[in-house]
Amino acid sequence: MAVKSSTKKRLIELGVATDHAHKLADDANMDAIKRMTVDQVAKKVGLSSTDAILENIMSIIREHNTSRRRSRSGRITISRKALELEDIPQGDDRFNVLNHFLVPHHELVEIEHEAGQLSPWLQETPDVNGEMRIAKELLPKILITDPAIQAIKEKVEADLDDLPAGWLSNRIVKVVRYSRSAGSSIAFRLIVETA
Repeated sequence: MAVKSSTKKRLIELGVATDHAHKLADDANMDAIKRMTVDQVAKKVGLSSTDAILENIMSIIREHNTSRRRSRSGRITISRKALELEDIPQGDDRFNVLNHFLVPHHELVEIEHEAGQLSPWLQETPDVNGEMRIAKELLPKILITDPAIQAIKEKVEADLDDLPAGWLSNRIVKVVRYSRSAGSSIAFRLIVETA
């Protein structure tokens, strides 16, 4: 027979006397102890079923069992349907992910400046008409649902009213990361709707 030291330690932490915890942890883990009946626990620790110490041990086991069960079922998840429109913060009350110090600087590249900014990194390829164009599809992708892209979208849409549907798809975002050791690094990402 082997005493499970982690089980014994947990029982002692919960308030069971050391000698009783040692006997209970003999060839049993916490799950096995939780499933034991009062008579099984009494037999294992060598107490009578009417003893007050046994009552105390059983109350500790039951309390530990219910507290663990309660914490698992106590998780709260909110579905999108459960949110009311007035519950969603608007305007200045909303958290802007771009203001967080861990998020690098994101900037939407103007369409007319894309060719100039990307020309050192991307090659020009002929399109179906034989005209040269920058191959934006070679860039790493970023989803339009990314929180940083959504923050940029909301800001631009608040400033401009006459934007067509899907105006952000196939646009390029410039990401500037700052580092104490390496300085700043620039990356370009192509905004896509699906991966």
